Amino acid sequence: MIIEMILFLFLGILAGTISGLTPGLHINLIGVAVVSIAATSATSFPIYFVIFITAMAITHTFLDFIPSIFLGCPNEDTSLSALPGHELLKQGKGYEAVLLSTKGCFIGVFLLIVITPLLLWAVPPIYEFIGKAIPYILIGVVLILILTEKEKIPAAIVIAITGILGTIILNMELKEPLLPLLSGLFGSSSLILSIKNKVKIPQQEFTEAKPKYFKPILGSLIASPLCGFLPGLGSSQATVLGNTIARTERKDFLFLLGLTNLLVMGFSFISIYSISKGRTGVAVAIQNILGQVELKELILILIITLISGIIAYYLSKILAKFFANRINKIDYTKISLATIILLVILTIIISGFIGLLILVISTFTGIYCINTGTKRTNMMGCLLIPTIILYLF
Repeated sequence: MIIEMILFLFLGILAGTISGLTPGLHINLIGVAVVSIAATSATSFPIYFVIFITAMAITHTFLDFIPSIFLGCPNEDTSLSALPGHELLKQGKGYEAVLLSTKGCFIGVFLLIVITPLLLWAVPPIYEFIGKAIPYILIGVVLILILTEKEKIPAAIVIAITGILGTIILNMELKEPLLPLLSGLFGSSSLILSIKNKVKIPQQEFTEAKPKYFKPILGSLIASPLCGFLPGLGSSQATVLGNTIARTERKDFLFLLGLTNLLVMGFSFISIYSISKGRTGVAVAIQNILGQVELKELILILIITLISGIIAYYLSKILAKFFANRINKIDYTKISLATIILLVILTIIISGFIGLLILVISTFTGIYCINTGTKRTNMMGCLLIPTIILYLF
């Protein structure tokens, strides 16, 4: 049994590496496939599939930053990394940007283990109260985003436009609506501007920056539990909320994003035990396989998280160095065009031609928002506004 568990652990790490490095491939899609396989499998040990899914999800969370930063091809969880990450890439610090993000994930693994006992005790009694407070907290976040801008009216317009766009798209009956929405706002819009401005990627440095740990950790620890246990909230909203609290600089923001992504994923594992609700596709997949999650199974999930997190951290350093060594040797205009074509193909395959229309609209919206000169995090209005509406009404 131990040998089989180790085998599924490493198969999960391999699958997470492939999915993390594949632009546009969301971990939830693989989770659904694994559930289908587990349901038809004759094995009497469903825990093997849980080990596989957990290792895959954690590894994916680490490796997902590489295509986001080097190719400008983000998904729901890494969309915000495309902003400061791309700027650092143009300065020859793409490797450093990936390491900052994955270092956040790495610290998040250990924080998750440490604070789990507290969460198991605290979450059930305050769960309903948190849900009632969320819309007002997010309204406060929106106001802070606007008030901290030098140009407040353009910032408010950006949040309003993207909020309306997000509300319309997320209420459509469309498979994976976030793929064309976020790829357009944060991915293809930046890539098109890079082509227009004839951006050239310099030779990459292999330095490792040390983030300021206290403020990002504080912001993430406050925001991540809210978004890890409540429906309609994900790591992107948690990052915006955490950054509103911590007020981080560019490099610290990448650390905050990695930390928050990992914690939100980890807290979704805890939620299927503490309140019997899955808040990510991966957690729902685990819940579908196991049914009722017991404490011993949660402990196993946390152990797998720790092991796969440590392996994924060093794996991400190796692969980031591999990409950094080669990125400046390729015409970045061609890379940008190829990435845009890939986004178009993935959107058509996953979300259909309606998704392609959304990708075009969100791309032009993203270009407009970038040209206003306000912070690009204001485009997270596309998720903040729909979430506020969801909780208020």
